[in-house]
Amino acid sequence: MGLYEKIKADLQRGRFAPGQVLRQVELAELYDVSRIPVRDALHQLRNEGWLSPHGKRGVAVPQFDPIEVEDLYLMRMRLEPLLQTLALNKLNREVLGRANDILDSMEASTQMSAEQIGNLNWQFHACIYKAAERPTLFSAVEQLHRQCERYIGYQSRSLQYQNTSQGEHFSILKALKRGDGELAATLLAQHIEAAGKSLVSYLRSS
Repeated sequence: MGLYEKIKADLQRGRFAPGQVLRQVELAELYDVSRIPVRDALHQLRNEGWLSPHGKRGVAVPQFDPIEVEDLYLMRMRLEPLLQTLALNKLNREVLGRANDILDSMEASTQMSAEQIGNLNWQFHACIYKAAERPTLFSAVEQLHRQCERYIGYQSRSLQYQNTSQGEHFSILKALKRGDGELAATLLAQHIEAAGKSLVSYLRSS
């Protein structure tokens, strides 16, 4: 695991608090590396939205922002059901079986890290979406998921949302296996909206 992945994983695990300023010297000492790879990793994480500018050239861990969460789920609940519907006629046994295996792997462990939860959540949806063979739309959805990553693990950990999310995943997959694209799209939109609203409500009350 490279330095970029290590810092990203630590951000997902909550090792650095929202609002905390990250200093290159301190991180170089923490991860036992020189400042150059730290600088490069922080630059990449900042470009991906994991970190926010602080001062002239510094970075900080962004605060959890309910408006950002709301914007993300509103965009996702419109684009993702569309992409899933476009994939419907191309979902063969291999694709559906792979999606099922991903969900089973999530069921198998109750001690997953925030990073693992976020990765497997995306793998499940991406497995289905890729079948649509719509790279521009897929790329837009993938970017939204990247922006959601730091919230997904936090939500599963802080709101104990993983069991609910898993049940909804299996319901979506069941509808897809039956070829009921309309129901699957409705369930997906509800899945995204419920998770988004739950997190927005929590952030606004905390």
